[in-house]
Amino acid sequence: MEKISAFTTENGIEAVKLTDIPKLNIFKTFDCGQCFRFDPVSIFGGKYEFGGVAFGKYVVFSQNCDTDLTIYGSGVEEYEKIWRPFLALDVDYNKINGDICSAVSSSDMKAAVEYGDGIRILRQDGWECVCSFIISQNNNIPRIKKIVSSMSEKYGEKKSFSGKDYYTFPTPHRLFDAGEEEIFALKTGFRAKYIYDACRLILSGDVDLNYIRNENDFQKCLEYLCKIKGIGPKVASCALLFGFEKTEAFPIDVWMKRALAKYFPSGIDLNALGKNAGIAQQYLFYYEKYRQDT
Repeated sequence: MEKISAFTTENGIEAVKLTDIPKLNIFKTFDCGQCFRFDPVSIFGGKYEFGGVAFGKYVVFSQNCDTDLTIYGSGVEEYEKIWRPFLALDVDYNKINGDICSAVSSSDMKAAVEYGDGIRILRQDGWECVCSFIISQNNNIPRIKKIVSSMSEKYGEKKSFSGKDYYTFPTPHRLFDAGEEEIFALKTGFRAKYIYDACRLILSGDVDLNYIRNENDFQKCLEYLCKIKGIGPKVASCALLFGFEKTEAFPIDVWMKRALAKYFPSGIDLNALGKNAGIAQQYLFYYEKYRQDT
């Protein structure tokens, strides 16, 4: 169990310092394309710092090594309720990593696990993931972030952190009321009609995000989410993996197609990976996209 101490900075920002945490690398975790609302910052002097908004709160994660973390903008109670589960610090990734390497006996898989060690699958808000990964279609990360930021600034709730304004992610109700044309005006392009349809179905009750969270049959969840116009297996798998704790999801994009063709030309046994398939996917994705000798 991690050690937790609370303090307040000189300018009155509440913070918690964590030591002896399970291995977490915030640079890798926020650099692997699973989250679009956190960016590198240089505020509190950590080796790596990422600031952003989740669950209506702005925080800065500051880290000097993989077993220590300071969270600025959070008290102890909020850490235990929101940020520990958000960062998956309650999950034994050492065991998961061993299980992945046992399930897929491959030197490439082992290398990918070692290279990506410290990545944790964030437990993000389900609606935000659905909307964000609709936006991600045929898009790059800087542009996705810009659209999500503009959408939040226009239709989210304004709050402040250390004198700086930030905006929560807009609800389906706010975006539905804005209308498809206004969503299009945010430079969402062809995705505007998909976002609007998602809002419509969620507000009508035809799509119940709580059903997805509580349903254990992954295939049912995948098919259910694909009821939304414009959502196919890849977008649905991303949303399920990053927003609904469905870690058996295995999204396949251009990077994953490349990785699978290179390292597993005869195929990879997703059944053997089971609930760890999505975590293995992130390791393979990160390994293929970022290692220096590709």
